[in-house]
Amino acid sequence: MSGTFLIRKPQLLQGVYAMGFNRPSKIQENALPMMLAEPPQNLIAQSQSGTGKTAAFVLAMLSRVEPAERYPQCLCLSPTYELALQTGKVIEQMGKFHPELKLAYAVRGNKLERGQKISEHIVIGTPGTVLDWCAKLKFIDPKKIKVFVLDEADVMIATQGHQDQSIRIQRMLPRNCQMLLFSATFEDSVWKFAQKVVPDPNIIKLKREEETLDTIKQYYVLCNNRDEKFQALCNLYGAITIAQAMIFCHTRKTASWLAAELSKEGHQVALLSGEMMVEQRAAVIERFREGKEKVLVTTNVCARGIDVEQVSVVINFDLPVDKDGNPDNETYLHRIGRTGRFGKRGLAVNMVDSKHSMNILNRIQEHFNKKIERLDTDDLDEIEKIAN
Repeated sequence: MSGTFLIRKPQLLQGVYAMGFNRPSKIQENALPMMLAEPPQNLIAQSQSGTGKTAAFVLAMLSRVEPAERYPQCLCLSPTYELALQTGKVIEQMGKFHPELKLAYAVRGNKLERGQKISEHIVIGTPGTVLDWCAKLKFIDPKKIKVFVLDEADVMIATQGHQDQSIRIQRMLPRNCQMLLFSATFEDSVWKFAQKVVPDPNIIKLKREEETLDTIKQYYVLCNNRDEKFQALCNLYGAITIAQAMIFCHTRKTASWLAAELSKEGHQVALLSGEMMVEQRAAVIERFREGKEKVLVTTNVCARGIDVEQVSVVINFDLPVDKDGNPDNETYLHRIGRTGRFGKRGLAVNMVDSKHSMNILNRIQEHFNKKIERLDTDDLDEIEKIAN
């Protein structure tokens, strides 16, 4: 990954190579020397999903664990259940030559007996449950934590309560605990939060143009109403299902309607939305990951952190806006970041159905300093061209 001098445990190096990492990505190259330094250094890093940042912080956690000591030594906070599971998968892959390494999930529904202490070395979970395990239920002794990772900080602070819970957890940790915080975007609110949580940090930030992933081709389709958007989607459908696609809608209602309409047309689609139980959501994602459904229709709740390598097309059926109706640039970035992962080529198509949504798109283009081309979905040759 990056010279063996950094990775002191041969079993870890085996795990890294077994995952197919031979050369470090940009974030790994910059962040790993700081994360693996002795004495440990703190870090605030801007990094998209799909850039290898999870592998980087997992490596940092695994390199600090002493397997002979049977108590939690590393703590990783994720904004969602799905993301926690995904990080866990990376830990299992990278740590597979370290069979004595154990992992626990502090997530809603994982019930433990009161009064017991857990013996797993690494705990991954969502802020509310982790806080309970540390403070109320005392399953974890926070004073023994050596590495604290806070992943997708921008999503954390957008979720009610997560920000305060994360700060309360951080305050229980020892002074010499290594703190690592990652975020795809750094609006002012994220920056303020990061500085509260990470003392004396090293900082890695991207320039704004670097944020929109260069490997993704972006287009828009001009329509007059919802039905025309649906028709344009059907025209695109043949071309997009060669690989796997995610379609984002603004509301649960639109997502349900769209999934039903596509099913009526005989297309196999999966629907993911916020009112589903955690287990249902996990099952839908698993089916999509296995390719049982080629298309996933979803709302924002799921834009973050779903890592399905085969996704090569993202369609914004509705452009992302915040609660005041302004362009939500961060969500746009997260959505289109589901494709073009790990440097592969990806495709993003935006549906525009009014002057207002054209204005939103123009502002997104300005923000990222990136031109988004128009696509005519009635022109089959053009669709063929973008699909290849």
